[in-house]
Amino acid sequence: MISPLDFINDHTLRTVSAGAAMVGASAGALGTFAVLRRQSLVGDAISHAALPGVALAFLAGAAVSGDLAKHPLMLLAGAFIAGWVGTLCVMLITKTTRIKADTALGIVLSVFFGFGLVLLNVIQNMPTASKAGLDKYLFGNAATMLTQDVLVIGIVGSVAVGVLALCFKEFKLLSFDAEFMAVQGWRTNFVDILLTTLIVVAIIIGLQTVGVVLMSAMLVAPAAAARQWSNRLGFVVALAALFGALSGVIGAGLSSSIERLSTGPTIVLVVSAFVLISLFLAPARGMLWAHLRHRRLHREVEVKTVLVGLYNLAGHHDDPYYPHSADTLDAVGVHSAENTLGQLQQRGLVERSGSDWRLTADGVKEAEAQLSAGGAA
Repeated sequence: MISPLDFINDHTLRTVSAGAAMVGASAGALGTFAVLRRQSLVGDAISHAALPGVALAFLAGAAVSGDLAKHPLMLLAGAFIAGWVGTLCVMLITKTTRIKADTALGIVLSVFFGFGLVLLNVIQNMPTASKAGLDKYLFGNAATMLTQDVLVIGIVGSVAVGVLALCFKEFKLLSFDAEFMAVQGWRTNFVDILLTTLIVVAIIIGLQTVGVVLMSAMLVAPAAAARQWSNRLGFVVALAALFGALSGVIGAGLSSSIERLSTGPTIVLVVSAFVLISLFLAPARGMLWAHLRHRRLHREVEVKTVLVGLYNLAGHHDDPYYPHSADTLDAVGVHSAENTLGQLQQRGLVERSGSDWRLTADGVKEAEAQLSAGGAA
């Protein structure tokens, strides 16, 4: 197993972990806005559309110099341009035709991805040694990440997150009330394009880590997990960045400790685990807490029903303290009376009278309060 010292002493693990953490943090922070704007599929389309850009950048670089062909900045620039062109194609299709956004995303994704695979096949048949490892952008290969790759990811990712911090209020307004933003005189199209550009950047810098196939998960999953824990946008963005960074570090550590375990898919599995944990355990929206709240509410309803039922039965005898059996309560439609009467006894609202049950003074007051509240409602 990996120990904390391994992250310090192992240069390769340290490099891969740093790069994966930066990718996860930037993708998580920017992906929050994609999730809030219900544009989760945009990440999938952009990542697939970036593949031909990587291939074309390689071909352009190879025409000049073999070293330039696989330079990280060269490949990232090609991926960025292709991803942006793919995004513009989606916008153009949706605005000029009757095709819906999801269909446009599917068209762009398949066409660009197919074109990229064709280009990769062409490159693989080229008589050049520099083509080796280019297919890592398809499925990701973080284990081959170099120091210069981490520097590029760190610089580009920091710029993207920095712009996000500077324009946070504008992006927040665009995500929640774009119409109000336009009425206030803001150039919503410019803000929208800027935010989309940052999302493209976050996707592009992660291609080497998890590849075009899985990059959309890194954009969506941290934000989906963080959303379960809070309704405050700033906190959600920060938590999504934290989940993304932790997923990168944990995934890199696990893949390093287990033989033949790919880093990219492992990172995605880790971030998926964060999503599952958040869906179940988040206090505000988690399914476990929601189930517990539902059970507590159900018990409270049963308690009030039995209390009022006992009060109404006693009223037929002109004595609010007249005792009745649990079977009598069941007979008049008050279910689960036997179990609920014990809870009422613990609260001091009912007491036994032989084998029957009757209200206490506090029970009478509580029953009358419940009836008054029901009448007022």
